[in-house]
Amino acid sequence: MDYMTLKEASDKWEVSVRQINYYCAGGRIPGAVKMAGVWLIPKDAEKPHDRRTKDGKQF
Repeated sequence: MDYMTLKEASDKWEVSVRQINYYCAGGRIPGAVKMAGVWLIPKDAEKPHDRRTKDGKQF
């Protein structure tokens, strides 16, 4: 399985690295694993819905 870093996911999903970190820590990205202090996210993972809004879109 291929993985991407927080930075790569941030660029792909157009959200901050910190927000991706929150998604991983909260278990909102299936298949994300933390190895040696670094989150690895499957390349085929879908962006989680933004819970700050009703329809899941960003501000």
